[in-house]
Amino acid sequence: MIIFIQLINLIYYALVILIFARFIFSWVRVDPYHPTWGPLLRFVYQATEPLLAPIRRYLPSQGGLDFSPMILLFGLYIVRIILFSLL
Repeated sequence: MIIFIQLINLIYYALVILIFARFIFSWVRVDPYHPTWGPLLRFVYQATEPLLAPIRRYLPSQGGLDFSPMILLFGLYIVRIILFSLL
């Protein structure tokens, strides 16, 4: 039982870190071909885009603002609470 809780927490916090990294990368201009930051940038985008793209499809355009990371973080938090209550 405790292993499942730790696994859920690990996945949750890993996704939260990836979403915040994507948020920071969107503010800072990073060269995608830089030998150090390029692979990290590509990994963060490839790991988070499958989760953010479906949310973006249903959101109306907000004039350049992207609220999908905030909605995803809120959804992940709700799913985590539900899973903890089931265990």
